[in-house]
Amino acid sequence: MPMTPLDACTAFQAVRGDAIVVCTMTSMNLLDVLAPDQPLTLSSVPLMGGAAALGLGIALAQPERRVIVLDGDSSLLMELGVLATVVGGMPQNFHHFVFANRVQFNGNFALKLPGDGKFDFAATARAAGYRDCARWDSAESLLQLESWLQRAGPTFVELEMDASESRLSAANPPGQMPDVRFARMGVEAAGIRSVLVGV
Repeated sequence: MPMTPLDACTAFQAVRGDAIVVCTMTSMNLLDVLAPDQPLTLSSVPLMGGAAALGLGIALAQPERRVIVLDGDSSLLMELGVLATVVGGMPQNFHHFVFANRVQFNGNFALKLPGDGKFDFAATARAAGYRDCARWDSAESLLQLESWLQRAGPTFVELEMDASESRLSAANPPGQMPDVRFARMGVEAAGIRSVLVGV
């Protein structure tokens, strides 16, 4: 069965335990619904393309705690050099997943990715030097998630999935972005710091 973003986020939520999850875009919106009060989730919006860099910093600072990055394909393309930076740090607790739905603004305008969606993220991560890389393309493949997270990182999985149906268009434009959307990353980071160091 084809994988959906909801399948993936539900699977991550079921196995994450006390891991810190850094998310962006599609995964952020779904985790807001699935686990709105989860204290160890950090969104990287409005820092588009910054999820892996945020996750890397946390993984290096907290080597005993698993860090899961739920990236977007469009977001990662904005900061592709971060793959080399991750490998430079070689954090064993770092697990990088890319939601490869081949569109920008999934569920909104769903614009095609540059390169017509043919970019191979898993091969690029492998070439950069990630320890383990894979591509999963079905909902059933998520059954191996728990065992995959036991591997030494940095690991990388490209999650091939269907894009969500667009709900925005020229006839149905988006509303204005509230200020809280731009402040949430800092608020969540302070919450994680409080959980980790009690401050």
